[in-house]
Amino acid sequence: MKFNRAMAVMAGSFVLMAALTANPTYAQTTAIPRNWHLLNYTQDSVYGTGVEKAYNELLKGKKSTPVLVAVIDSGIDTLHEDLKPILWVNPKEIPGNGIDDDKNGYVDDIHGWNFLGGKDGRSVREDSDEATREYYRYKSLYVNPDSALDKQSKEYRYWQKLQGKVAKPSPNESKVNYKTMLKLQESLRKCEQLLTGYLKQNDFTAAKLDSIQTADQDVMVAKKFMQRIFENTGEENLSYSELKSEFEAYLDDLKKKAEAAESEGPLDKRAEIIGDNVNDINDKYYGNNDVMGEFGFHGTHVSGIIAAVRGNGVGMDGINDNVRIMMVKAVPDGDERDKDVALAIRYAVDNGARVVNMSFGKGFSPHKDWVDDAVKYAEEKGVLLVHAAGNDGNDNDVVDNFPNPDYANGSGRANNYITVGASSNGRTGGKVASFSNYGKKNVDIFAPGVQIYSTVPGGNKYGNASGTSMAAPVVAGVAALVLAYHPELTAEQLKFILMKSASQLPDGVTEVNKPGAGDTKIPFADLSISGGLVNAYEALKLADSMDTQKGVKQKKKKKAKMEAVKKG
Repeated sequence: MKFNRAMAVMAGSFVLMAALTANPTYAQTTAIPRNWHLLNYTQDSVYGTGVEKAYNELLKGKKSTPVLVAVIDSGIDTLHEDLKPILWVNPKEIPGNGIDDDKNGYVDDIHGWNFLGGKDGRSVREDSDEATREYYRYKSLYVNPDSALDKQSKEYRYWQKLQGKVAKPSPNESKVNYKTMLKLQESLRKCEQLLTGYLKQNDFTAAKLDSIQTADQDVMVAKKFMQRIFENTGEENLSYSELKSEFEAYLDDLKKKAEAAESEGPLDKRAEIIGDNVNDINDKYYGNNDVMGEFGFHGTHVSGIIAAVRGNGVGMDGINDNVRIMMVKAVPDGDERDKDVALAIRYAVDNGARVVNMSFGKGFSPHKDWVDDAVKYAEEKGVLLVHAAGNDGNDNDVVDNFPNPDYANGSGRANNYITVGASSNGRTGGKVASFSNYGKKNVDIFAPGVQIYSTVPGGNKYGNASGTSMAAPVVAGVAALVLAYHPELTAEQLKFILMKSASQLPDGVTEVNKPGAGDTKIPFADLSISGGLVNAYEALKLADSMDTQKGVKQKKKKKAKMEAVKKG
């Protein structure tokens, strides 16, 4: 799930015309604890993970080992009060000296690396989707693939699939979209004028809007419209000036896309900014060390779920209280590149990560072999990869979702890979997120992924976000928590523990609404391989019991060896 504040403005803008002529009301939802994903059903009546119960009942007095978790994502707010203390610091690098002290090819990689960066300090903010890139690659290779390719070939079937996914906008259509957004921008400015005039100040937040009470209906309509927009961002302390700035940047990009529609293919900012050969996996020493960047909402939110400082009395608590986060920036607005993903996994493994969170995905993977090799490399090194299942309400057994654990060459499936669907709190809405992908063969487990409260960038802020992007770091956090107390576990053993300890819906419900299918019912057990929800409490208990069994076996083996020695 990729977030952009401009999208919140757009979502609100589409209802603006109605808002200016009516006085809409918004439904209130039942209050759910902000940390519901850490709670448990018996004590709190929510479909949480039992993390707090584990700390209270299983982990008191026990010593843990620090665990390094790599987050491959959009960037992280390195200055956030709840994240700064838990950032990984490369012990082999001297900050800011411009020298590759550890000789790994990445200069001053203090908190991780940015594979979207250029030597001049800029970063690729937005990229096209993979289907579009592939569509135009085939057009450039074959000019007219419909006539150039053998109709019976695998390549032609792939081309047909691309055609079904890519609808090239006409120049006229792109211009219309841009003009529509300009009109909406003008309406937004009218609301701004009304509200700043009433408040007698140039800027405002959602909290400031709450203070507005007037008989002036135009002001009240503007107030409600802006409240809806702020609500859509999920950022409580966001100012209008910040939101307006990003929306204007979005409009500028839209203008460029309208101009680009006059020519063939999407704009390629990567070539200008990064300058690497995207078709050469060996051209790997590119990027920069800016893991923060300008638009790191997604990565910041994901990181907080895993590791935000526990018990410091501010914001929210992460899952693991003895963890470090390494940010590997490889996910733009748009589809990530296979090359960046493969190199990001290898970077994380080479620098000591035990768990890698991957909250991204796409429908095409032209260089899947590169990613597969990186997954195998992680498996050899005992690193668990946690991947979001996707937010399209699709069956991953039927619809492609990349990356995935199945090797493209047909040689098998990775054992260090776990795919995560999103569940809800169990009290409001559906039991399972309606947007979540699922799959009895290709999704492993479900985890909380609806209205998860976590860290967001821009000055020690917090907000809610939903998606399998939020469910994956819940599982990554639980995995890291188990590892902290059982550091000897292999990635395969860790996955086994998470899957084996997964719980059924705790209130006895067996059927849920099928994601993406409205009110159609389906057994919850049929949505994933484990058929259950991740359960930190039970996972830790299972890991303890495996340790006990291992200890008993070792004692028996030692005793038998001693008796054999005595017998001569």
